[in-house]
Amino acid sequence: MNDLAGCGYPGHAAEVSHARPALEAIGLCKRFGPLQVLDEVSFKLGQGAFHALLGGNGAGKSTLVKCVMGYHAADRGTVLVENRECAIGNPRDAHRYGLGMVYQHFTLVPEMTVLENLVLSRLPIPAMIRWREEKQRLAALMEEMPFSVPLDRKAGELAAGEKQKVELLKQLFLQPRILILDEPTSVLTPQEADSLLGMLKKRTRSHRLTVLIITHKFREVMDFADAVSVLRRGKLVYSGPLAGQTPARLAELMTGSEEIARTVTREKVEEKPVRLEIDRLDVASDHGARAVKELSIRLRGGEIFGIAGVSGNGQQELVQALSGQRRPDRGAIRIDGSPYAGTRREMARFRLRCLPEEPLRNACVPRMSLAENLALRTFDRPGFTRWRWFVDAKAQKTQARELIERYRVHPPEPERRLDTLSGGNVQRLVLARELSGQVELLIAANPCFGLDFAATAEVRRQLMQARNRGAAVLLVSEDLDELLELSDRIAVMFEGRLTYESWTAEADLDTIGLRMAGH
Repeated sequence: MNDLAGCGYPGHAAEVSHARPALEAIGLCKRFGPLQVLDEVSFKLGQGAFHALLGGNGAGKSTLVKCVMGYHAADRGTVLVENRECAIGNPRDAHRYGLGMVYQHFTLVPEMTVLENLVLSRLPIPAMIRWREEKQRLAALMEEMPFSVPLDRKAGELAAGEKQKVELLKQLFLQPRILILDEPTSVLTPQEADSLLGMLKKRTRSHRLTVLIITHKFREVMDFADAVSVLRRGKLVYSGPLAGQTPARLAELMTGSEEIARTVTREKVEEKPVRLEIDRLDVASDHGARAVKELSIRLRGGEIFGIAGVSGNGQQELVQALSGQRRPDRGAIRIDGSPYAGTRREMARFRLRCLPEEPLRNACVPRMSLAENLALRTFDRPGFTRWRWFVDAKAQKTQARELIERYRVHPPEPERRLDTLSGGNVQRLVLARELSGQVELLIAANPCFGLDFAATAEVRRQLMQARNRGAAVLLVSEDLDELLELSDRIAVMFEGRLTYESWTAEADLDTIGLRMAGH
């Protein structure tokens, strides 16, 4: 196999044809310490193209587009916009050249309202802002969108999915000529994602917009892209037309192997007692409104109970109450029949683990090492302390090396700071910590957010294995396909209540979609 067949550079077949390149990267290189993240990467983004950028976690996708946007300074290489060499030193420079980007991480100011975040993102900022007119403009723009966002809420009060929608709306409000999207649909429903990408595709066809999208969803690539580039370990291994490619071939290019991620079948598990019982639970949001309303769930060992819903319907507050990050107002939570208040001691006693959304923010200490983050649950336990008072760093590193190897965290360096890892590898690290040891109750919130296809398959395999071993799994996800694949029972959460519940095998997809939309 010739990995480079199809690249639009000397010795390679022609790139997908467009009148002229909207964006061109030539020989981009980027190194972080000893790690070569980008190695002489060159590609062209045709005018009016809908171009997909693929690669595994840590392949260099996000680093590549951040170098283009001036978020990172490339060590070497050139960026051309519409055939002009551009010195892009920061995202503001990129904006002046007509580039916009929706990042995988959020760039909103938490204490400002959504309206303020959107209006003040414009350059130059007007000397006088007519807020009523700006609000009307944004309301009109949202009428074209498949979703809406609360303009008067503070950004810090929004759930992850709502923040992602604000980021998308911000770029459409700024009207760039070239739009870069890093996993933009991870928190949208399938209908919202198709509507959004269809709208963007329509704009590319009229040459009003050029799109470069990073996504791990092959269906989106096959349905909307006309060209594709694939990165593997910092090198470009394919760039060319999508025509003639298949998901299997693209997966092979991404991994360098024909091996497909292993799957785990759903095993028949003997009926087990109720592990988690939630009884008429009320939980308030940060601004005092009831986010969870009289919610009741009974979850047995050996089953996965999936909760579907559009972001912002109380899922975040429910998970925070179960993980001890938020105190319920009313109702009861019981594990194995005993009251549960979310303390660290109780979580250890009931063998409860949690995979929260936005793990870098909610489950880790970014400036600590991989080994230290992996030890957050065990640092004060026998085997990891000396004389019951001092942390045993050697034991921590031994555990870290084992878990890093087992869960394929890259780069495999226990001393490395966590905030230098890609988002997918942070997720792998949290998965390694939370699933190590005996787990009897697992709370997972959007566990595959931002992960590539191989990492997603591995996370889902681990969740199913935990269920097959007899663990009770509460899976809260905005990915309906994920819920249908994994759940034994499925429910829909809307405005803090469960409005639908069914065995997954008997679920009506039309009804689920209607309930998610509040009908």
